[in-house]
Amino acid sequence: MKVKLLSALNDNNVDLAQTSSQRQLAITIFAIAGESDQNLPLNLCLILDRSGSMHGQPIKTVIQAVEGLIDRLKVGDRISVVAFSGSAEVIIPNQAIEDPESIKSQIKSKLTASGGTAIADGLELGITELMKGTRGAVSQAFLLTDGHGESSLRIWKWDIGRDDHKRCLKLAQKAAKLNLTINTFGFGNSWNQDLLENIADVGGGTLAYIERPEQAVEQFSRLFGRIQSIGLTNAYLLLSLVPNVRLAELKPVAQVAPDTIELPMETEADGSFAVRLGDLMQDVERVVLANIYLGQLPEGKQAIAHLQIRYDDPLVNEEGLLSPVVPVYADVMRAYQPDSNPQVQQSILTLAKYRQTQLAEAKLQQGDRTGAATMLQTAAKTALQIGDKGAATVLQTSATRLQAGEELSEADLKKTRIVSKTVLQE
Repeated sequence: MKVKLLSALNDNNVDLAQTSSQRQLAITIFAIAGESDQNLPLNLCLILDRSGSMHGQPIKTVIQAVEGLIDRLKVGDRISVVAFSGSAEVIIPNQAIEDPESIKSQIKSKLTASGGTAIADGLELGITELMKGTRGAVSQAFLLTDGHGESSLRIWKWDIGRDDHKRCLKLAQKAAKLNLTINTFGFGNSWNQDLLENIADVGGGTLAYIERPEQAVEQFSRLFGRIQSIGLTNAYLLLSLVPNVRLAELKPVAQVAPDTIELPMETEADGSFAVRLGDLMQDVERVVLANIYLGQLPEGKQAIAHLQIRYDDPLVNEEGLLSPVVPVYADVMRAYQPDSNPQVQQSILTLAKYRQTQLAEAKLQQGDRTGAATMLQTAAKTALQIGDKGAATVLQTSATRLQAGEELSEADLKKTRIVSKTVLQE
């Protein structure tokens, strides 16, 4: 398995006379399978909410979705299942797939709904189970909940008891360091989109929305298909800039495909930057956008950056592999002529749609309904520019409701968040 690494600037030409020029650098990364490469074994943990609110049809459809996943697991794959309500329990310990029907039978008998929603307890047990089967495998968790989790009681300036949200984020960070990926599923309309998005983003995974119980099977299947295509794990983008070239100070790096995520970065000992990408899928592009500023450079074709991917290949049990270094060039011109790249412009607009929606949500939380409606309309227009008609419809509908003096429902808020990050799955 190899890494494919491509780069492009939104405008490859730079004006020699300008003391500072801003550019967007699009970096495309994916895994390429060789003729003899096989699919990697999966090490999958399902962390499932069985609180009282999941009683009845919700828990039945979740069991149906889980059974569908188990039927798609192959010899060599591993499965574990954790259920949580007021506390968490391992109902299927980490094990190789040998008797799928027995596993499904145990899940049916043990996954009954009652009690509260201690998400962090479930996440902690899930990480523990995943760690038992990581060798030579792609380790992923599916965390599903219909609730907010349990918050600590605040008395004056002290927090009394455990804060589920803080624990969840710390556990997601721990999972990422252990090369485990956490995907989150919001079930129904009462889950906390900020919490589940943060867990997925920090854990290198995907946020999915199951608005109606009957969508559970489809959403589980869609995400399962994605993780089956993973070829390399624990990938980092290594970005080195030449003197007189720098990253923007605020939110300089973001992923725009397959989902939009603000990416944190670390500074390496040599002054370069490392951005965690996590798992790389075969032939499915991961696109990262870096916002950079170029100071004055000599005339002619100039290298402004160097890119490399550090990754693990579980199939051959090798870690810390490095792709070839890819230089990024700009043409510094005395007689400047713009050379716009339409594909990079598409990525810029994708990120703009996400950030415009974030601004709208922030204004709504502040009570500025007019400002929120305006920003949602702007985001809807941006979505149309990139051909995302589904997002445009959702965003414009929410804007229109705010302008009419209506409140946005929980479903409206959830859909708005999802379409800001990716294409809405109908």
